Amino acid sequence: MSLKGQVAIVTGGARGIGRAIAQGLVQDGAHLVISDVNLEEARQTADDLAMAGGRCLAVQANVADGQAVAEMVGRAVKEFGRIDILINNAGITRDGLLLRMKEEDWDLVMNVNLKGAFHCTKAVLSSMSKQRRGRIVNIASIVGVQGNAGQSNYAASKAALIGFTKSVAREYASRGVTANAVAPGFIDTAMTQTLSAEVRDGLMKQIPLGRLGTPQDIAHAVRFLTSEEAGYITGQVIHVNGGMLMV
Repeated sequence: MSLKGQVAIVTGGARGIGRAIAQGLVQDGAHLVISDVNLEEARQTADDLAMAGGRCLAVQANVADGQAVAEMVGRAVKEFGRIDILINNAGITRDGLLLRMKEEDWDLVMNVNLKGAFHCTKAVLSSMSKQRRGRIVNIASIVGVQGNAGQSNYAASKAALIGFTKSVAREYASRGVTANAVAPGFIDTAMTQTLSAEVRDGLMKQIPLGRLGTPQDIAHAVRFLTSEEAGYITGQVIHVNGGMLMV
């Protein structure tokens, strides 16, 4: 699945799932823009990937800030001349039962997880439309499909992201731009590593394949959706959850 010469932006790309996605895209030959709120970590990831043979640019950007996103995309175009792939991976959680949830926690999750994808997608669509080719992959969640107690804000943001994905797919298919979502199940990242052994064991009992997913499991699905082989796939949600949810 060669992406030689193509340029990809990965938001939240400094670590975890975002880093794994970036690494996979570099392996397929893409040039990378690693966008993250933590510039030091973004630079470290970019340096690591450059050592593996990739041409990478680290950019600090809060995706909830439209001006910051516009500047990030502008730098990417200035550096590489084009944008072929956008991975909307940046996301946060602020968990709590609904009756106890602060309005600012609701707004913050929505602003990063949903409005962030809006800002980034809007910023790259002009370039992709002119090229008459583009790949947009949004990282949703199993929680956005089945819900989860204590995560009403996160679930709402990811469910909305799926609807956003389908609308973008319909609007820009005639321009050769595809938009799809990958919905991870429970992935073995820093977030899930803070869970107790009892909670982790309980989760794994709900997963037919008997293990948590890895960031690479998600990266494999993303790599396929960005490839030429996925050119006739748009508006879809690819579930990567070990069988925990079957739809």
